[in-house]
Amino acid sequence: QEMQTFIGTANAPIFGCDALGLVNEWNNKAHKITGHSKQEVLGKSFVQFYITKEFRASVKQVLDDAFVGKETANFEFALFTKDNKRVEVLLNATT
Repeated sequence: QEMQTFIGTANAPIFGCDALGLVNEWNNKAHKITGHSKQEVLGKSFVQFYITKEFRASVKQVLDDAFVGKETANFEFALFTKDNKRVEVLLNATT
């Protein structure tokens, strides 16, 4: 419960994906930045639906690497907001 409260109230966007790349966590800051609510994104492909085309392959690779224990820090990429604007973010992928 404490971890869920921490994730939900963090002052940074936090999202999680399962081994298939489907969103399984989306905190309030991610909602605020993108306009997408947690209910809208859960179960959808993070890379396919929310990452700009030029970053899809590299973001997928970072996420795949995380699932085999290879962490990535400060990886910059762009994602789409609900109103189709680009937002630059830094990704720290951990396992």
